[in-house]
Amino acid sequence: MSNLKDLKLTLDKTLKVGIIKSNLIPMFAGLTLAMYTYDYKLTDKIPETILAIIGTAFIIGAAGAFNNVYDRDIDAIMERTKVRPTVTGVISIQATIWIAIVLAILGVIALSFTTLLSAFLGFLGLFLYVVPYTMWTKRRTVYNTEVGSLSGAVPPLIGWAAIYPDITHPALLGLFVIAVLWQMPHFYAIAIRRHDDYKAANVPMLPVAKGIKRTYLQTNIYLIVMMLASFLLGSLSIGLMLVGLLLGGIWLIISIVAFRQEDSKKWAKMLFIYSLIYMTIMFATIIIYSLMGIIFNL
Repeated sequence: MSNLKDLKLTLDKTLKVGIIKSNLIPMFAGLTLAMYTYDYKLTDKIPETILAIIGTAFIIGAAGAFNNVYDRDIDAIMERTKVRPTVTGVISIQATIWIAIVLAILGVIALSFTTLLSAFLGFLGLFLYVVPYTMWTKRRTVYNTEVGSLSGAVPPLIGWAAIYPDITHPALLGLFVIAVLWQMPHFYAIAIRRHDDYKAANVPMLPVAKGIKRTYLQTNIYLIVMMLASFLLGSLSIGLMLVGLLLGGIWLIISIVAFRQEDSKKWAKMLFIYSLIYMTIMFATIIIYSLMGIIFNL
């Protein structure tokens, strides 16, 4: 039993299971929104839903494993990541790479049984996370978060495309933009709270390389643009648009008010906590709205 628990813990840390779970929420939001938009019943797309969940989970797990392999040198320096199995040697690098390769292949295959567009988006998200983000920009530019946010915003596109192979609907584009912009305040807050770790590892996160004031200004700009992106949701639902505007407006107010207290750690903590609240309420609202519309044919 102890060995099974240790194996589970090792796989959890290697594949970053927490990130997998959190990314399945926006994926499911995109999936249910597509079902509502194109008048599908819940029973119409059961195989596609199951395959989308499996495929997305596998691809995100593969991305996490590849990231752990490449970043094991800086992970060893940072307090938060120095216990990862690829750092401690609990799992070999070769085994981790093979796990990542197998999961990536199985994930793309699973998504291909929904639509080829969904499979392509899954592969694209993996590629963006591993190559442009992990291997290129993470250690070289303060805009590493922006590059990484592109892959982080792919799950809702995968979910939508698994149901309907056309991702040009304005509401989906709004959801994608929101998913992109949400990540900057969220990860800036983490970087402020883990400032010493990132500095020691020489990772040029914006707060570390450019300071708190620049981070504050850039955060507020992103929050304003994120609010404006909510108007795209109005092409499908005025209610969802208003929820996006309200949640974004609260976030902006919190940022401005908390920053005036001149305590960067407290400001970052409030931003981080609210980022989780925002994500939970925003995507849960989209899922509930879509499911209610499907069930009651609204």
